[in-house]
Amino acid sequence: MVTSIFVNLPTSDLERSKAFYSGLGWGINPLFSDENAACVVIDENLYLMVLTRDFFSSFTDKPIVDPKTALQVETAFSRDSRADVDAILEKAVAAGGTEHREPQDYGFMYARDFEDPDGNLFSALWMDPVAARIGPEAFAALQSTGV
Repeated sequence: MVTSIFVNLPTSDLERSKAFYSGLGWGINPLFSDENAACVVIDENLYLMVLTRDFFSSFTDKPIVDPKTALQVETAFSRDSRADVDAILEKAVAAGGTEHREPQDYGFMYARDFEDPDGNLFSALWMDPVAARIGPEAFAALQSTGV
């Protein structure tokens, strides 16, 4: 069974958010989008539901944090290469986002973080396929043997 993931995020400007995510090359599913929300298609089973703050707050009794000043969640997703990580960061900045911090290069993993115009935090990352299969400690041990 395939599981789909829908990450729900608040926005103060739905049209700006739709333009930003479209600028990343991600689609908008019009069947699940209206004046309150946009369904952003990242991949076949991975979606963002970008909701106006008023609509978002109708799903909970908890206060909705302002992502410009507080972090509730960081959404991380993988890319196929370091170059793909750099490319999505460049698209994010060109579409109105900001780079959150300097690139993180751990040898076996490379990541770049960005914020959407509302301040929601994302991390694009690449991991060496061998490290992903055997784990970073085993990968480091393997590297130290010169193999």
